[in-house]
Amino acid sequence: MNLDAFNAELLSFLDASPTPFHAALNLASRLKQAGFEEVKEHEAWSLRAGQGYYLLRNDSSILAWRQPASFEAGLRLVGAHTDSPCLKVKPTPELHRKKYHQLGVEVYGGALLNPWFDRDLSLAGRVSYLDQAGELKHQLIDFEAAIGTVPSLAIHLDREANTGRTVNAQLHLPVLLGQGDEKLDLRAMLAERLQGEGVQVAQVLDYELSFYDTQPAALIGLKQEFLASARLDNLLSCYIGLQGLLQADVGQAQVLICTDHEEIGSQSACGAAGPMLEQWLERVLPDNESRNRALAASMLISADNAHGVHPNYVDKHDENHGPILNQGPVIKLNANQRYATNSETSATFKQLALQEGVEVQAFVVRSDMGCGSTIGPITSAEVGVRTVDIGVPQFAMHSIRELAGVNDAHALYRILKRFYTKSRV
Repeated sequence: MNLDAFNAELLSFLDASPTPFHAALNLASRLKQAGFEEVKEHEAWSLRAGQGYYLLRNDSSILAWRQPASFEAGLRLVGAHTDSPCLKVKPTPELHRKKYHQLGVEVYGGALLNPWFDRDLSLAGRVSYLDQAGELKHQLIDFEAAIGTVPSLAIHLDREANTGRTVNAQLHLPVLLGQGDEKLDLRAMLAERLQGEGVQVAQVLDYELSFYDTQPAALIGLKQEFLASARLDNLLSCYIGLQGLLQADVGQAQVLICTDHEEIGSQSACGAAGPMLEQWLERVLPDNESRNRALAASMLISADNAHGVHPNYVDKHDENHGPILNQGPVIKLNANQRYATNSETSATFKQLALQEGVEVQAFVVRSDMGCGSTIGPITSAEVGVRTVDIGVPQFAMHSIRELAGVNDAHALYRILKRFYTKSRV
């Protein structure tokens, strides 16, 4: 897949994936189109060598693989996460003040809050409801159009806004939806929306809904050298991993796992710290001896975006480890294992890059600053697989709109495609 086709499809994927539920569904749809078959975890499996399969958990995490004839050469695993920081709607969110309709929200993950003000917001997620026969069902929903915003307070009423502004998540983030004399009923609004789409709803029981920015993903810059979008962290890695898997030659045990809840610690049944990967391994490799031998020959590439050195904040980076956008993927290292990279796995990744003619960069956080983490150390510790943490450099991580280079994602795709077909790691 060439660069232009890769980025065009990427823009479509980003726009169609406002929540982890939609991201997992879109990944599944593309896998199905490529001939992969869905399997259900509660059903018995009959797997065929050479065939691709995928499973969904909680509708927000997905694991896809090509079944090999033998696992002796180990597994080629790529891991990413489907969630991003956002504003999630509370269980009883309706607010009616001064005849304004608002919804109360919780902050999900380590969101950069100031950019959420004065944006055109829509609402999407999963709704659980009873149909006309009283059967419990679940349906994804996306309002698509801008239905809300969080207006800023005018500077005339906050003279310190540009020097000392702080955001109180409880008081300042309720989303404005409209006006009216009567209090808004969110569940009724959801039922009406679903019924308008042909879904028969008797009663909405619950939901998981997130607000998102309706501005489409775009290529920007004087030469369109940048990619601007919401949720680049970490849908960018999900898409790269997907394309690497789909375009790779069949042969090895090739696995892509994109889990939910990374931004809040991965501690869930569908998170990287949960049993999803381990339970899958027990099913495809039920013999302990064979499974342990396969894992010893395996490697995981944990793909999660990296901090590019910001030209306005150069001092926030170690002077020798400031990745530049459009200069190649980044190997992330930390002496205290906040990243799972070691010299062996780093060298393997560098070898793959050399074979593809791709430049790679390194990121090490300043020694006087704290370091974030990824699913890499979690997965490595859970299943005992060698791991390298890598990512595409970006700006504005955890903002409502982030920025990356147009060349880096495609360069990483080429490396992952080669990794998936490598006979030994």
